[in-house]
Amino acid sequence: MGIIRSYFSFITGTVFGVYLAQNYEVPNIRKLADSALLTAKEYEEKYRKSKKIGDD
Repeated sequence: MGIIRSYFSFITGTVFGVYLAQNYEVPNIRKLADSALLTAKEYEEKYRKSKKIGDD
Protein backbone atom coordinates (compact mmCIF):
# COMPACT_ATOMS: atom_id res chain seq x y z
CA MET A 1 0.00 0.00 0.00
CA GLY A 2 2.92 2.35 0.66
CA ILE A 3 4.23 2.24 -2.92
CA ILE A 4 0.85 3.06 -4.41
CA ARG A 5 0.31 5.89 -1.94
CA SER A 6 3.75 7.42 -2.54
CA TYR A 7 3.51 7.27 -6.35
CA PHE A 8 -0.18 8.14 -6.69
CA SER A 9 0.38 11.74 -7.81
CA PHE A 10 3.08 10.68 -10.30
CA ILE A 11 0.88 7.97 -11.83
CA THR A 12 -2.14 10.30 -11.94
CA GLY A 13 -0.12 13.05 -13.63
CA THR A 14 1.29 10.64 -16.18
CA VAL A 15 -2.15 9.26 -17.08
CA PHE A 16 -3.58 12.79 -17.31
CA GLY A 17 -0.66 13.92 -19.50
CA VAL A 18 -1.12 10.98 -21.87
CA TYR A 19 -4.83 11.73 -22.11
CA LEU A 20 -4.18 15.40 -22.93
CA ALA A 21 -1.51 14.59 -25.51
CA GLN A 22 -3.77 12.13 -27.32
CA ASN A 23 -6.96 14.19 -27.32
CA TYR A 24 -5.77 17.78 -27.63
CA GLU A 25 -3.24 19.63 -29.74
CA VAL A 26 -0.44 20.15 -27.23
CA PRO A 27 2.56 22.20 -28.44
CA ASN A 28 5.96 20.56 -28.63
CA ILE A 29 7.89 22.05 -25.71
CA ARG A 30 11.28 21.06 -27.13
CA LYS A 31 10.60 23.00 -30.35
CA LEU A 32 9.49 26.05 -28.36
CA ALA A 33 12.61 25.92 -26.18
CA ASP A 34 14.92 25.51 -29.18
CA SER A 35 13.38 28.47 -30.99
CA ALA A 36 13.61 30.59 -27.82
CA LEU A 37 17.30 29.74 -27.42
CA LEU A 38 17.98 30.53 -31.08
CA THR A 39 16.25 33.89 -30.73
CA ALA A 40 18.22 34.66 -27.56
CA LYS A 41 21.52 33.82 -29.28
CA GLU A 42 20.68 36.04 -32.24
CA TYR A 43 19.72 38.89 -29.90
CA GLU A 44 22.95 38.49 -27.95
CA GLU A 45 25.11 38.49 -31.08
CA LYS A 46 23.33 41.54 -32.43
CA TYR A 47 23.64 43.68 -29.29
CA ARG A 48 26.92 42.38 -27.82
CA LYS A 49 29.52 45.00 -27.02
CA SER A 50 32.66 44.71 -29.08
CA LYS A 51 35.88 43.83 -27.29
CA LYS A 52 38.58 46.45 -27.10
CA ILE A 53 42.18 45.50 -27.75
CA GLY A 54 43.98 44.98 -24.45
CA ASP A 55 40.86 44.18 -22.40
CA ASP A 56 40.84 40.69 -20.93
